[in-house]
Amino acid sequence: MSTVSHSVAAALLAAGVLIAIPPKAAFAQVAELVVVDIKVVARGYRTSKLKGTAVTNDKNEKIGEIDDIIIGRDKVLFAIVQVGGFLGVGGHLIAVPYQSLVIDDTGHKIQLPGASREAVKKLPEYKHPA
Repeated sequence: MSTVSHSVAAALLAAGVLIAIPPKAAFAQVAELVVVDIKVVARGYRTSKLKGTAVTNDKNEKIGEIDDIIIGRDKVLFAIVQVGGFLGVGGHLIAVPYQSLVIDDTGHKIQLPGASREAVKKLPEYKHPA
């Protein structure tokens, strides 16, 4: 502790004020910046561009469309897909692991291999929390 800090602490103690001075290590937490390859980032898919994109199966049958992308608290990604219905009416949302999607290089074609319209309608409905 510096001389000034000692003087302030002594004055406070003399006045009957209890203080706790944290160790210097408590102030040493610094976020570490990581340099990323921006060319790799630029080749990624923007979620804002994926939203609304049709999802087909491997037979090129439309299954639904991307409603949202959710980042789990464990940092696992999920795609929320609107299935069934017509123009968003009568359908429901399902959650699928993001890694189960096959996305072409342009991000304009998204497949959920092995899915069928009937199978996805039977999956549990996802509801966005309020």
